Amino acid sequence: MKLSQKVQEMQFSPIRKFNVYAIEAKAKGKKVYHLNIGQPDIKTPKAFMEAVKNFDSEVLAYAESGGLVQLQDAIAKYFQRFGMDIQREDVLITNGGSEALSMIYTCLLDYGDEVLVPEPFYTNYQTFISSAGGNIVPITTNAEEGYRYAFADRIEKVITDKTRAISLVNPGNPTGTILSREEMRVIADVAKKHDLWIIADEVYREFAYDGREMTSFGQLEDIKERVIIVDSVSKRFSACGARIGCIVSKNEELMANAMKLAQGRLCCPTLDMIGATALYELDPSYFNDVRAEYESRRDAVYEEIMKIPGVVCQKPGGAFYIMVKLPVESSEDFLVWLLTEFEDKGETVMYAPIQGFYGTKGLGKDELRIAYVLNKEDLVRGVELMRLGLEKYKALGHK
Repeated sequence: MKLSQKVQEMQFSPIRKFNVYAIEAKAKGKKVYHLNIGQPDIKTPKAFMEAVKNFDSEVLAYAESGGLVQLQDAIAKYFQRFGMDIQREDVLITNGGSEALSMIYTCLLDYGDEVLVPEPFYTNYQTFISSAGGNIVPITTNAEEGYRYAFADRIEKVITDKTRAISLVNPGNPTGTILSREEMRVIADVAKKHDLWIIADEVYREFAYDGREMTSFGQLEDIKERVIIVDSVSKRFSACGARIGCIVSKNEELMANAMKLAQGRLCCPTLDMIGATALYELDPSYFNDVRAEYESRRDAVYEEIMKIPGVVCQKPGGAFYIMVKLPVESSEDFLVWLLTEFEDKGETVMYAPIQGFYGTKGLGKDELRIAYVLNKEDLVRGVELMRLGLEKYKALGHK
């Protein structure tokens, strides 16, 4: 019996594949600081659990495939705060942002179609695009330029007659790069010129630092028919386990066809949607303290990173990730060594090697991503362990 070529060509998570080494390290009594995965430690707002506890129904029945209307309305009102004319019919509730992305690519791509994605990119994009029959075409960025990619000539250079969309995360995962309005305009103009969709994964929207403006591609009126926004409660409200996301678009044809997929999987979990409704109804001031906390963590991590000799790192403008280029040949080899051979006072550290976040072979071998989702003391200690480990790694003759 034969498995599909599509699934065989997919990769396992480039983050989770190193978990076995962390498990072994803990079994030996080491403490491991996990800087590798974007699971926030910020408390989920109590409003979620209170709403679920207050739900009272004799039968937990199927919900509508497009989602509970009260959640659709709450999300529409949320987007209206940003000056966007989003109504209930423009919102389709999904099982997390992941299902939203999977549905979108399925709606847009035929076999062999291409999606432009700035690299390094969120690794599951490869899984979702491949399963829809498409191919990623990378827009290559680099650490020295802060992973910026909104250059018309570089984007147009990789457009072909098979290109259907530009797919991006803003603010970025894994880079933390945040687009300015001018950069958004560049991408919008390229999309208009070449008749492309813009798939805007904006799940980190509130996490914009240093006084940067929170923005959305949905605010660009002249491209509203070609913009598809992905949203989620996971990171915004620290509710990753709720698995509630959505597709937001003014394109009626897209939304009608996405509904076919939504009906095929029947519905999203009712209780999660009840809780998510309460989250979207929170006062916008909720984000002030959360944003300030993440910005403070970013600053602490960045300050500690810059103590590492030979490092290349630019302070990111958003999300809760920071990219680091180390003076090593392989960040994967260094990570395995940290988890298996190194400790300081019984402690070591785990980060996410970034090579698997690139579509272009050979890139990212010396890079890593840190998720600053722990308290500042633990974050600073984790980066200190990287620095101490690197000193010993080099002293032992490793490159």
